[in-house]
Amino acid sequence: MKMKFYLLFFTLFIWVQAKHVFTLPRDEVLWALPQTDEQVEALQDLLNTTEVTLWQPVVVEYIKKDREVHFYVRASNINSTKAQLKQLAIQHKVLIGDVQGFIENQTVNDTVNPRRSSSYYENYHSMKEISKSQEKSKNAIWIDCGIHAREWISPAFCLWFIGHAIHVRERDPTMTMLLEHFDFYVMPVMNVDGYEYTWSHPSNRLWRKSRSSHGNSKCIGTDMNRNFDAHWCGQGASPHQCQETYCGPYPESEPEVKAVARFLRDHKDTIKAYITMHSYSQLVLFPYSYTRNKSKDHDELESVAKKAAKAIRRTTKETYTPGPGAQTIYLAPGGSDDWAYDLGIKYSFTFELRDTGTYGFLLPSREIKPTCLEALSAVKEIAKHVLQNL
Repeated sequence: MKMKFYLLFFTLFIWVQAKHVFTLPRDEVLWALPQTDEQVEALQDLLNTTEVTLWQPVVVEYIKKDREVHFYVRASNINSTKAQLKQLAIQHKVLIGDVQGFIENQTVNDTVNPRRSSSYYENYHSMKEISKSQEKSKNAIWIDCGIHAREWISPAFCLWFIGHAIHVRERDPTMTMLLEHFDFYVMPVMNVDGYEYTWSHPSNRLWRKSRSSHGNSKCIGTDMNRNFDAHWCGQGASPHQCQETYCGPYPESEPEVKAVARFLRDHKDTIKAYITMHSYSQLVLFPYSYTRNKSKDHDELESVAKKAAKAIRRTTKETYTPGPGAQTIYLAPGGSDDWAYDLGIKYSFTFELRDTGTYGFLLPSREIKPTCLEALSAVKEIAKHVLQNL
């Protein structure tokens, strides 16, 4: 070990000595400060007749007395340029002594780190690297929030999830592992107009539906979670526009529903789980909601839902009840979870977040963090199961 150390030291010493003796001129960025009108004119003439690139100012005509001038000089002109500056008594110094070295340092990490690592975003990247797509599309998990406008805790979770995935994953090895294997498509607010309406019209804070108009009805809005093409407008939905569960004039009549459905159809081969966040009741639901009949994957989905509920219990000691939608609460045709499941996304779940009725849709902001923590634990449990069963 000691011999290796000395050998390494000797080699390094020889290299340093060689570098010192045989150092060649390098491109440099110089700083100059003309302090008289004569020096300004002389510096303008020098830079006009020398192969340099002005950094500041951009053209020699803008050089002024007592204003800094920064310019890039090629190695072949370094010595002569410095000599002329010295002869003209123009104050000058080296800003960057090894331009090529700087460039190499800024480009060396172009493809070293994976995009999932935080260090990737702390380096510069070439156009090729910025534009390149994944060699192989990763599997994905979809999460949407805010289908119903008044369920504010739902968008709060999606926003919190994004922040956690971006900033906290270094302290969450499970999340880090999941991000290595999955892309997460997160839609923080599906019902954008309805959600905004609950903010801009406090007297309508409990508005549920979209804000679309159909026909000549005086009533506005469609229940987006009755507007998907999954036994659309069956028992549990209403054909009447003034009702809270109005299913719309036809499936996917709402542009938001249509856009989501199109995206899921286009990516159904890579999206392996569909998760939609609602409130309130503290439930983990799975298909079906449009019928009381069991789905073909009932046993597995029930097992996963139970594991998700147990994860919540471990995290915050809160109780979430797992079960199929229609049997656990009520019939609800046209729902996004049933539609996604019938599309072929087997792991399809609906969460009804906090609470069980104390505050209902008016859940205090102090409840956001614990609600998000427990929901995150459940989402990770589902994602782990999906990963193990790909």
